[in-house]
Amino acid sequence: MQAFEYASPRNLSEAVRLLSVRWGESSILAGGTDLISAMKDGISTPKRLVNIKQISELGGIEFSPRNGLRLGAMVTLRGLLDHADVQQHYPGLIQAAEGVRSEQLRNMGTAGGELLQRPRCWYYRNGYGLLAMHDGKSLVPDGQNEYHAILGNSGPAYFVSPSGLAPILIALGATVTLHGPRGTRRIEVEKLFVTPTRVGQREHDIQPNEILTEIRVPYRAGVRTATYEVRQKEALDWPLAAAAVALRVEGGVIRDPRVVLGQVAPVPWASPEADRALSGKRPSEDVADAAGRAAVAKATPLSKNGYKVQLARIAVKRAVLSAVQQGG
Repeated sequence: MQAFEYASPRNLSEAVRLLSVRWGESSILAGGTDLISAMKDGISTPKRLVNIKQISELGGIEFSPRNGLRLGAMVTLRGLLDHADVQQHYPGLIQAAEGVRSEQLRNMGTAGGELLQRPRCWYYRNGYGLLAMHDGKSLVPDGQNEYHAILGNSGPAYFVSPSGLAPILIALGATVTLHGPRGTRRIEVEKLFVTPTRVGQREHDIQPNEILTEIRVPYRAGVRTATYEVRQKEALDWPLAAAAVALRVEGGVIRDPRVVLGQVAPVPWASPEADRALSGKRPSEDVADAAGRAAVAKATPLSKNGYKVQLARIAVKRAVLSAVQQGG
């Protein structure tokens, strides 16, 4: 790990002033569960580390039926899991947070950091960059691609978005607030994620001198939610495929479904095809299965990851059945 400056601002304005306008020169230290390992591996080499743990306005969980849920960016996953209102009103979000199996990561990792963690692609983690380019060509299509994207993978990006919270937040219509030198802006969580098209482009719509300050999740009575992940092992690991679902059941039929897949594309993958397969239908295993099939109908697996198509289909099916059965 190379030497770096360390700053611990007490307020948001001071923190923003300490950040560089160029990527790579400064990094934000929140939980540090991803950043520190990246620094040790030489993937991230900031000249300045800006610790935001002392900024009180970045913490806290608040809920009301009128205003929905507010998560401060520095709320830990453990804090999220232990909160009674989240447990009662957002079971799909609890299921997503439970996907982080390590107690150390739950205690240190933050909600904001979980959304902004960098891809786990082994080409990226071994220094080949986000697009895994070598001599002007991507290494992924003909390489070790068993954990890479099956949707949205026409190139040049083949990595998968690693966030476990993002799919259910997108399904629920959540937003994030970003604060920078020009003030505050709020965007949908879905729009926070970007598929890079050129070398140097990032996978998040956030500037190097902006800080993600909070996540806001609407509350709609009667909405049922679920997250389902398919894993290779139950210990600490990232899923092979995941799906999140938010829907209502009124008059015996499904209304306003939103299906979002995880771990299958460079961004959390919203599936309008699965939504259409569910909308207006009576809940059943066959309908859930049809939604799963619709969700992967346009999948284009690479040479070694065709198995992920079946896993993603099953993840959608089981997420739908879980949402329907567990209620709001």
